[in-house]
Amino acid sequence: MPASYRIAEAAALLGVSDDTVRRWIDSDRLAATRPTGGPAQVDGADLARVATELHAAPQPGATRSSSARNRLPGLVTRVVRDTVMAQVEIQAGPFRLVSLMSREAADELGLEVGVRAVATVKATQVSVDVP
Repeated sequence: MPASYRIAEAAALLGVSDDTVRRWIDSDRLAATRPTGGPAQVDGADLARVATELHAAPQPGATRSSSARNRLPGLVTRVVRDTVMAQVEIQAGPFRLVSLMSREAADELGLEVGVRAVATVKATQVSVDVP
């Protein structure tokens, strides 16, 4: 099933206000539906596209505050699978993270473009959790 997010969730993932997401929906920058007349739902794949457009990589040498917990919530923007391994890209705010994992792990987590995920960084390894 394709991932979709309520406006407040989409805004939090993109680091913008709810009103900004509504304006983007009104201007057709983001696609949204209202299943069965309920609250608007933003398509996860479309949200991943906008997340990628919004956040260019920081300049080399630029530092930002760091997280002691090293957990970076974001959206899956690309998944490449072969018979054994998977390469998963996550846009977490302005940061693009790439994780290599077994295809089995990617399949079990249901990692697809537009799915919310959390990259956990430990030394030279990036683990991916699904909230």
